[in-house]
Amino acid sequence: HVYKKGELVVLYANKVGPFHNPSETYQYYTLPFCTPKEGKKYVTEDLGEVLEGDRLVNTPYEIRFRKDVENHVLCTKKLNADDLYNFREAIAEDYYFQMFFDDDLPVWGFIGKTEQKTSPSGQHQLHFYLFTHFHFDIAYNQDRVIELNVSTAALDPKKTIDITTGNSLNVEFSYSVKWKPSNIPFDDRMDRYTRYSFLPQHLEIHW
Repeated sequence: HVYKKGELVVLYANKVGPFHNPSETYQYYTLPFCTPKEGKKYVTEDLGEVLEGDRLVNTPYEIRFRKDVENHVLCTKKLNADDLYNFREAIAEDYYFQMFFDDDLPVWGFIGKTEQKTSPSGQHQLHFYLFTHFHFDIAYNQDRVIELNVSTAALDPKKTIDITTGNSLNVEFSYSVKWKPSNIPFDDRMDRYTRYSFLPQHLEIHW
């Protein structure tokens, strides 16, 4: 794609699954993420991609070429007991998500993190933290997208929500975007992925 400044660059979600078992994947909206206002629309894919668990679907992220976004609310959701249980289970298993930007640029990120905490009485308890803010760093060369990285709420601890207890919780999901110029030719933009194996250990995933 060739873009003009301000033109929409589509971000599709693909799948989620446990980091330590790449063959186990589920559709992105298996987890209660923000959905597009116009409803979910799946991209028609060939049989091989479907068999591999790939099901591209639209997302509510609005990313426009070379337009930075400071802090945009994606949605506010009231998570019920089932939603919270599903997020806790996913975080316990180190679930990651996979998305695609500008058709074929993959990006991975984690849904949350666990942390051992000690109570005043000396008891150890595992806490579950949900990342509610994602920051996208995007590189471009003239009118082409070159690279996409995602980082999480490590940038803002207030955006990392403790969901260890409770049966109901109002959560605000948000995102930010920063564009930067790159000298990498468009034809070479996939090189960073072909040098490595499938999973995100090689990518810049920041907690």
